[in-house]
Amino acid sequence: MSDVLQAPFDVYRDRVRPEWIDHNGHMNMGYYLVVFDLATDEFFRWVGLDEAHRRARGVTTFSLETHVTYQREVGEGDPLRFTTRLIGFDAKRLHYFHEMWHAEAGYLAATNELMSLHVSLETRRAAPMAPEVLDRLGAILASHEKLPLPAHAGRSIGLKKRPTAS
Repeated sequence: MSDVLQAPFDVYRDRVRPEWIDHNGHMNMGYYLVVFDLATDEFFRWVGLDEAHRRARGVTTFSLETHVTYQREVGEGDPLRFTTRLIGFDAKRLHYFHEMWHAEAGYLAATNELMSLHVSLETRRAAPMAPEVLDRLGAILASHEKLPLPAHAGRSIGLKKRPTAS
């Protein structure tokens, strides 16, 4: 776990793999969640929820909710760069936001907003995070709150209601 409090966290890199390409010739929507999950793993290592911590404490995290937006296509072999912001947390939950960038062209390709729950593996129920993790999250949040909220954070899905004819 690095002591540098990057704002935003900017470490995870990947490349669009051939098996992620669909019949439209671009990355299939299901693989966006796969690669965002890999970015989450890297973010969790940084905050102190790494594999060693999870094993030693008998804890893990479950995803409660996830929202993905698709901004621009990416294709086979495209390099990807991920930034992550901690939006908020409490004793048992983390709210965070990933942005997927085309690492060479620089455009925003997709976003992923998540709420994760900290869970005891013994009970399979919500459990408070360790004090050292909560302290680390507090320091990270203080750093990340200085940034403007990502434009796509907090979105909901739906259609505007059309007026009905009288």
